[in-house]
Amino acid sequence: MPHFRFSEAAALLGVSDDTIRRWVRAGQLGSSVDAVGRKVVDGAELAAFAREQANGPVDPSDVGRSARNRFVGLVTEVTVDKVMAQVELQCGPHRVVSLMSAEAVRELGLRPGVLAVAVVKATTVVVETPGGER
Repeated sequence: MPHFRFSEAAALLGVSDDTIRRWVRAGQLGSSVDAVGRKVVDGAELAAFAREQANGPVDPSDVGRSARNRFVGLVTEVTVDKVMAQVELQCGPHRVVSLMSAEAVRELGLRPGVLAVAVVKATTVVVETPGGER
């Protein structure tokens, strides 16, 4: 079973170490002590907790679709030439970049500060772990 030190769990959830400690004290997140005496959080429990806590912006489009990977965020940069464009969104801690036609950028009114949803449907998604299972 993978375990994460409080500082690692905090980094994964985008919160401070103190927030992890508060959640543990409040009983919202369990902890144990590893072989060297450090407090740790079970990886499976942390994953379930992360899913419960995920309360990012709701997809404002209200459109049903088969793609499950939706990233709601703000357009931060648009680079357009005659035919193509590159659009960057900041979706929480994630930077999402899309290449599309210049026509699509104009039709969607994409410019910095606009709320947008990046919908990702890929045939291949590569998943990596640092150094294998912990």
